[in-house]
Amino acid sequence: MLDAQRNFVDQLVALVESASVDVVLIAGDVYDRALPGLDVVKLLDEALVRITQAGAAVVLTSGNHDSAIRLGFASRLLERGGVHLRTHVEELDVPVLFPLGVNDPKEGSTGLGHVAIYGIPYLEPRLVAERLGAENATHFDVTQAAVERIRKDVQKRQESGPVYPVVLAHTFASGGVTSESERDLSIGGLGAVPLDLFEGFAYTALGHLHGRQELAPHVRYSGSPLAYSFSEAKHHKGAWLVDLNAGGAVAVEEVLWEAPKALATLRGTLEELLESDEHAWAENAYCQITLTDAQRPAQAMDRVRARFPETLVLSFDPQGAQARTSTSYSNRLAAAEDDLGVCCGFLEHVRGRDANEAEEAALRDALEAVRLQEAAQ
Repeated sequence: MLDAQRNFVDQLVALVESASVDVVLIAGDVYDRALPGLDVVKLLDEALVRITQAGAAVVLTSGNHDSAIRLGFASRLLERGGVHLRTHVEELDVPVLFPLGVNDPKEGSTGLGHVAIYGIPYLEPRLVAERLGAENATHFDVTQAAVERIRKDVQKRQESGPVYPVVLAHTFASGGVTSESERDLSIGGLGAVPLDLFEGFAYTALGHLHGRQELAPHVRYSGSPLAYSFSEAKHHKGAWLVDLNAGGAVAVEEVLWEAPKALATLRGTLEELLESDEHAWAENAYCQITLTDAQRPAQAMDRVRARFPETLVLSFDPQGAQARTSTSYSNRLAAAEDDLGVCCGFLEHVRGRDANEAEEAALRDALEAVRLQEAAQ
């Protein structure tokens, strides 16, 4: 999906330039695995260079798919170029400060106060609970401890002037809608943290869930820039353009990314899917197709791809077929009268239908050839 990801980066850089974006917030996941491929690392490098060249700083936190140590490498050096990494617990209460009214932290205060951006990377409870002083090794407790550290730092800074805190957090917040693409943070939903943990912040930018969604006016997921499973077929991928003014007023505008290819989830008989005009829009889409023929069609994938060449998933859900006996496969084999019955029974088991005349004839010829070969030996 590298080409699709490059296309997204092009759109992001264009937005930074056209909207004069000051800061791009990336709340993880940056990669899809702890050891990303070299071409993926190169693409991130190119993206960060282009974003900063377009005039924006970057604040980036690590997600549960990332290796925090690897992603955080050279963070102090990168900060000089406008890329601020927050991947370690020790950096939770070390914000990136941006004076209101200017887009470069080095330009100094304008008297309007500062936007203080704090990054909460993915916190694995068992690994960070003790370091954070959390009562229990749960997602709620470690996130609460992290937020309390941030609040204390905000209070201290506000003694010297207005501070408007913005928080990035890679977590599963209550009320978020999941998809099949995310890796579970815990079992049984215990990883969800309540929204009231983020009350009092000017804005909270969440990462982890792939759907762009608003949980509260100032608490939102940007979602993934691309769809990574067919459960995301109805997502409208995009971002949130946040305008924070003096006094803490926040205006949020949606931004939509254009996908190189649409996702299509189609269902029906093979004949319906190949002949119906209503499916013409999916001919150039990535397709997940479910065939409902009573019997599994021969060469189904080849025939489907003749019209929908980008079919990635093909499954079968026979409708209208006669109910088959619940007798186990081994019992059915034991009841077979001859070798041909065994072979036809196997075909029925894996195909969900009886052998047709041509298939039965082919099996009969193959068995006869084996019999003659054994007789000759």
